[in-house]
Amino acid sequence: MADKTAIDQIVDKAVSEVLEGHLPQLRKDLVRRVLEQVQPHISGSSGASGSSAAELLQAVSAIHAGSTQKEILRALLESTAAYSGRAALFVIKSGTATGWQGRGFDNNDEVKDFSLDVNSSAPSQVLQSRVAVSAGAAQMDPAFTSRFGAAAKDKALLLPLRLKDKVAALVYADAGTRSGGNMDAAAVELLVAATSAWLEVASLRKQALKEGVSEPAATEKFEAPPVQTVSSFSDPFAAHAPKHVVAVPVAEPAMAEATAEVVTAASMTAAAAAPATDAFAHLSPEDAEVHRKAQRFARLLMDEIKLYNQAKVSEGRKHKDLYDRLKEDIDKSRSTYHKRYDSTAAASVDYFTGEVIRSLAEDDIALLGPNFHR
Repeated sequence: MADKTAIDQIVDKAVSEVLEGHLPQLRKDLVRRVLEQVQPHISGSSGASGSSAAELLQAVSAIHAGSTQKEILRALLESTAAYSGRAALFVIKSGTATGWQGRGFDNNDEVKDFSLDVNSSAPSQVLQSRVAVSAGAAQMDPAFTSRFGAAAKDKALLLPLRLKDKVAALVYADAGTRSGGNMDAAAVELLVAATSAWLEVASLRKQALKEGVSEPAATEKFEAPPVQTVSSFSDPFAAHAPKHVVAVPVAEPAMAEATAEVVTAASMTAAAAAPATDAFAHLSPEDAEVHRKAQRFARLLMDEIKLYNQAKVSEGRKHKDLYDRLKEDIDKSRSTYHKRYDSTAAASVDYFTGEVIRSLAEDDIALLGPNFHR
């Protein structure tokens, strides 16, 4: 009789091959089943005519089909417009919310570069709480209501488009200005949440691809890298430059003080990034670039682990067993890191382990548990 261990391995391999072949369809079926289950709650809570699970699936798929950040955001607005009368996206930059694009307005171009007052009740609440807010005309920016008209039934929705740890944009949706219009609030929330998650995934993939493609050329030609923090994601609105410069309106002294602190902190950060404080200044340009790439790649891997395992990270920190809960992901990422950098100039420093402790365990190695070893 064949060895039981060998049989187990054969069966395991066969099952794995079958599952891998069916994973794409299984994913589609799973999403469809989940949407079918939540559909009654979505339609019932929104008060709108209701949207089918198939339509929602198609809308999310359109967002996920975007290959660039601009395509993803346009798909979001198009999908949102299908579940509302009007939709607009406002970019958050330097304390202001500037119009990016609109759908369903009498003149969509007027939304572009319109400055939404972030100190108004609804925008301010969304920026502080980072959750969607249902608002009437009294809670919105009066200038917005005056220029574009109040929403039908005096009900609008303002949602945060989150990228990593910040609100990068505000999404506005309402039933339109004419009577009889509808808005499926829950469907809009689902679309915005799906977009936030997909933008982060797209940014991670883009950065990983950039690291992998640009790395071989590092020894051929050195160019001083831009000062940046790798844990921050690509900004989808980096090219969005408003035609006007708007001073941030200050509602209270406390807000002015907070704004001054942010500006001061930003200035200090920029000053701290000067070449004189470069940790790799003592190395040759080529070696310094390899070290920077290794450090960035380690941070990227850790960002990806945290993105896909938010619940495990939270529980692991609470119970001080992060490594046990994330062992498979950590070990797999460690292997990927070492395969790429063990034969380079960066091999002398284990940036990956450093990021596990710094980023995942928040500089408290005890949170990783007793089974973690450097």
